[in-house]
Amino acid sequence: MLPNYAELHCRSNFSFLRGASHPEELITRAAALGYSALALTDECSLAGVVRAHAEAKQHKLHLIIGSEMRLQLPGNGAAHARLVVLAQTRRGYGNLSHWITVARRRAAKGSYLAHPGDIEGKVPGAPTLAGLPECLALLVPEAGQPFEQIFAQAMWLKTWFQDRAAIALELLLRPGDDALREQVRKVAQFTGLPIAAAGDVLMHVRSRKPLQDVLTATRLKRTMADCGRELPANAEQHLRSRSRLAALHAEEWLANGVALAARCSFSLAELKYEYPKEIVPDGETPTSHLRKLTFAGVETRFPQGLSDEWRAQIEHELALIERLRYEPYFLTVADIVHWARAQGILCQGRGSAANSLVCYCLCVTEVDPRRAKLLFERFISVERNEPPDIDIDFEHQRREQVIQYIYAKYGRHRAALTGVVISYRPRSALRDVGRALGIDLQRIDAVAKSQQWFDGRTVQAERLRENGFDPQAPLTRLWAELTASLIGFPRHLSQHPGGFLIAREQIEQLVPVENAAMEGRSVIQWDKDDLDVLGLIKVDILALGMLSAIRRALELIAIKLGHPLRMQDIPDG
Repeated sequence: MLPNYAELHCRSNFSFLRGASHPEELITRAAALGYSALALTDECSLAGVVRAHAEAKQHKLHLIIGSEMRLQLPGNGAAHARLVVLAQTRRGYGNLSHWITVARRRAAKGSYLAHPGDIEGKVPGAPTLAGLPECLALLVPEAGQPFEQIFAQAMWLKTWFQDRAAIALELLLRPGDDALREQVRKVAQFTGLPIAAAGDVLMHVRSRKPLQDVLTATRLKRTMADCGRELPANAEQHLRSRSRLAALHAEEWLANGVALAARCSFSLAELKYEYPKEIVPDGETPTSHLRKLTFAGVETRFPQGLSDEWRAQIEHELALIERLRYEPYFLTVADIVHWARAQGILCQGRGSAANSLVCYCLCVTEVDPRRAKLLFERFISVERNEPPDIDIDFEHQRREQVIQYIYAKYGRHRAALTGVVISYRPRSALRDVGRALGIDLQRIDAVAKSQQWFDGRTVQAERLRENGFDPQAPLTRLWAELTASLIGFPRHLSQHPGGFLIAREQIEQLVPVENAAMEGRSVIQWDKDDLDVLGLIKVDILALGMLSAIRRALELIAIKLGHPLRMQDIPDG
């Protein structure tokens, strides 16, 4: 009978340029192999966990949220150590997310710095990190490490995690496996820490090894031929069958991994979004305050009064907003718009929000919905069960003022821009794979530039022939095949044009935050599609050059007329 197995150390392609499989592929494969659980542990990142969560729900696989962290630990030479941290509960998830944020925010974009002091409670303003309560931690020793070093790291881990610590033993059929096994056995005997079998997984099937080599070469900025021992010696870092794992590991080590997985009960379904409190005055509720602002807007927008039909429409909209509990979202958007207009910044709501009389009365939009005669349900609908999306355009030259207002009002610990996952497209994939294979750079560039949108996600044989390549040559075929596999892979994390996530308390308790490339910006590790999956609502603060042009036009006309001119002073067509 095959033993149960839980993979506790697995990195996806959201460990950028390291993992060679999508989170969904890893989940599907783990379920097919009959694993009892799989931990997604991308390096200092939770960027891929939402996609894994959605796939795990379909396969009914126990998904564990975790992360691999590399840090300097006490020991001979202050050794570089690898930890795998797994969230046990909602609080543990928040602590892990907080630590990732701390490590990312103290480093430049794309890197991180994790220190022993983080775990030892020496981070200012972050006392909850001491020992990472309600998280499990696995030390991942590597072949070639001296016994004394592993022992010192294990004792440090036990000091801070106590019965939540273990040692991961990863046997990948490489030189040094036998010595590593014996060292880990001795360390476990001396420290009392359990040994858990793990796989240091980077791909769901072994056939992804060539692509994983391409990613390694791209990360190192070399050709694969020049990478030498930087490339893994074999393809064992895939999700292996339980029979193969049983032949490598003692039954106790496999059982320990399953037992550790059983101690991790947290699911992303537990995340609940809470809006900021300051948008509702004392003595009011979100419902009452939204109603008050809406009917104050009615007096401004419709000084001649509203018909019973349109008043009933406003009541219908307010009732639906209350039923879906979206009042704080409308209040948050209205607050930003009112502040911008008080500063003389032109702004305009657009999209399906223009179907809403409530948005019109709040001055979020400027088009009277009565003239368009569009359905409010196109904006918000119970049947679709989708959060509202109000896009607000601001003068592009002054939008930064609005962004900094949000940071100032809510604090950087509560507000951050939404991330955008930049993925490989055909041209970028052709270039990176070609460079890794050592193909001449000018010829790579010629093929990439000849790739057209109508070619789709494959490299057409005629494009290769046009540039002097034989499509049937082994190297050319490998180039085309690896390129096709790489298209759609995440390349790096960027920032959304203006989508903000604003939390009631600390945003890093929901999702890790890291530095953006632009100074003064911070960005969460999830993109807008991930937020939609979890039902988290963002506020879109977008830039529109035409509003800047309109601003200049109004100023020129005002000079001509001899008095100020506002947008609302312009008569309807």
